[in-house]
Amino acid sequence: MSTTTTSGLPHPEPASPLTSGAPLSLYRLLEPQVLADPYPLYERLRSEDPVHWDPYLHSWVVTRYADVVTVLRDFSAARTPTPEQLTAIGLSKLTPLASVMVKQMLFLDPPSHSRIRGLAACAFTPARVSALRDRIQQLANELLDKVAPSGRMDVLADFAEPLPAIVTSELFGVSTEFALQLKTWSARFAEMLGNFQHNPDRIPSMLDTIENLTQFFRKTVLDQKKKPCPGLVQSLVKAEVEGDRLTEDEIIANCIITLVGGLETTTNLIGNGVLTLLRHPNEMQRLRNDPALIVSAVEELLRYESPSQHTARLASADIQLGGKAIRKRQAVIAVMGAGNRDPDRFPDPNRLDLARQDNRHLAFGWAAHFCFGAPLARLEGQIAFATLLNRFPELALEPGPVIWRENLGLRGLKALHVKLTNHQSTQP
Repeated sequence: MSTTTTSGLPHPEPASPLTSGAPLSLYRLLEPQVLADPYPLYERLRSEDPVHWDPYLHSWVVTRYADVVTVLRDFSAARTPTPEQLTAIGLSKLTPLASVMVKQMLFLDPPSHSRIRGLAACAFTPARVSALRDRIQQLANELLDKVAPSGRMDVLADFAEPLPAIVTSELFGVSTEFALQLKTWSARFAEMLGNFQHNPDRIPSMLDTIENLTQFFRKTVLDQKKKPCPGLVQSLVKAEVEGDRLTEDEIIANCIITLVGGLETTTNLIGNGVLTLLRHPNEMQRLRNDPALIVSAVEELLRYESPSQHTARLASADIQLGGKAIRKRQAVIAVMGAGNRDPDRFPDPNRLDLARQDNRHLAFGWAAHFCFGAPLARLEGQIAFATLLNRFPELALEPGPVIWRENLGLRGLKALHVKLTNHQSTQP
């Protein structure tokens, strides 16, 4: 096994398993107990060495809020190796993956990023999101109706996964019969985006996933050209700015990243948020008593247990940051989960405060690469939490361990089993 920085380039695994002396390294997220609660590690990094050279990951690790903003705003997002670079280092088998990723706006800098995001924004308007409110509410009620008689549910499998999967399928203009299959492919793709390690055993699965997603969206684009159906795919096909249109490969690549971003972020927001509320019963009761807090509550849940914990950039030039000299093209990991707990930005940052004001967190990124699906994720989260708390006034955790997915960057649970006592009927 070898490891890889989130810039995608492999390097040798550290010789010893980080067991002695608790090294100051993000690599420790591979330890289950650190993954379960990474915030003490983030606090050490932020207080002891906020711009830290991590020799295990061959990357700089940045953990202060202001520095994370600087990296997200000013450093290069074009960190994905090209097919030619992968071939040169003996990883030509990964070229199908690279061929897609180099066209995704997540991994592009201006002007390429500006061009694709501008065209995609034409298809992802606030009006389109707002129009989904009633449908999201209907789906939330239907999903909870199914589990209410049993008195228990897995928040992930029964609610947090199917809700955004169905919403996203309908938003894309594809049949909801594909929703759970798309969710499965999305989770596999997200494993690659969120992890440091390059595990050769996962390569066949990753290649199979990218082939399935590519074929699915290529057929969807073809179907839309033959028989247009309202939705995001049709909008991307038709999107035009000053005569410029997306190529078919660009549509497919950005459908994939939009799918993954929409499904993984929202699923993890709901799952992480429900767990956080259950662990803070006074705040959960506060929200029950004052439903008007739901907007600020979702922002605080995003800050407190962010679905997206870190992302990587490359230094576009030699630069000084936090008193450290970062060389051009060195990888820099911006830890949004650490910035969101920075006491210099958020008073009493380890306290959950559902009414917190001035809460400009980093969960959706910053500047040019700010998640353009954020309004939909927020809306789904608001409806999901409000409906769940309204329907089940005595929601409680089932006994047993809480297990986090082995995705170091996209933080989410494998399952969350809860009791649904004293449930209420569907509200009109």
